Amino acid sequence: MTKKLPLYDELPIDPKYPPKTAWGVWGEDDDLGTLNLLTEERVAKAAQKYVRRGAVFSLNWNLENPNPPLFNRTKIQHNIRSRLPEGKRFDDVYDNFNTQSSSQWDGLRHVCHADTNIFYNNVPISDITPGPDATDRLGIHHMARRGIAGRAVLLDYARWAEKQGKTINPLTRHEYTVDELDQVAKDQGITFEPGDVLLVRTGWMGVYEKEGEKLPELMDLAKPQCIGVKACEETYRWIWNNRFSAVASDAVAFESFPVLDWSNSCHSQFLGAYGMPIGEMFYLEALAEDSAKDGQYEYLFTSAPLNKYQGVATPPNAICLK
Repeated sequence: MTKKLPLYDELPIDPKYPPKTAWGVWGEDDDLGTLNLLTEERVAKAAQKYVRRGAVFSLNWNLENPNPPLFNRTKIQHNIRSRLPEGKRFDDVYDNFNTQSSSQWDGLRHVCHADTNIFYNNVPISDITPGPDATDRLGIHHMARRGIAGRAVLLDYARWAEKQGKTINPLTRHEYTVDELDQVAKDQGITFEPGDVLLVRTGWMGVYEKEGEKLPELMDLAKPQCIGVKACEETYRWIWNNRFSAVASDAVAFESFPVLDWSNSCHSQFLGAYGMPIGEMFYLEALAEDSAKDGQYEYLFTSAPLNKYQGVATPPNAICLK
């Protein structure tokens, strides 16, 4: 099993590192961050304990969604080309494929630790910027070659908030707190375990799919807003001390967006300080609906990132089994 980890208030492990960072916790050469929490024992336990029916739920949204893309990103173009004149064999060809335009993992090269402008585990920008000094540090291929598997828990915040009589528009910058997430967990009978992949359903994707073509009228696609967790020290402490291996939600960002201060943001703290992947726009609608019926909110989770050398992000290729 994993060695005993420091608590949030015990970080960093060495005064040479910036405050509240987990640099060096898994060694100075580590490229995986909190994914190190997904030990073989924990993966085996998840497979043995939580796969009861054999039901499989994909967490991957259409590659074409959102359509049009957010943040002025390019729209994916899919071409099917024949390899023979008579058209008996075909290949897929993708143009303008942005790995962060639909369901995605933000990898550890995506955002640096804002206070230092250095990436997780003391990796300088020069190691990542394309050029003669670039290395393979923190590339998405490290996640891909390891693979991601373990226990996932779903907190259906949207369904819980509705029961509480809260009226929330997920397409606006609404902040929920970790105290609320604790209440959701209690309501669902969830007890967190080290290594959990935390999934949070905010309702953003459900509203998007319901509104469809009206979305450009409801939000600024170039500067989208969304519901998300409040970026603050209470959140950072809660996430680290609960020993999550990764976090993900169905919204544009895991934290309330737009970010008001990048030096005090979940992107900076999770990616840059903890080495924790952030999942965005995970498709959680079908999984949440099924779990609301049978009351099971714990699953075997798997994800196979793209094995792209030096990559920054990736579609998750994620599923939950129950």
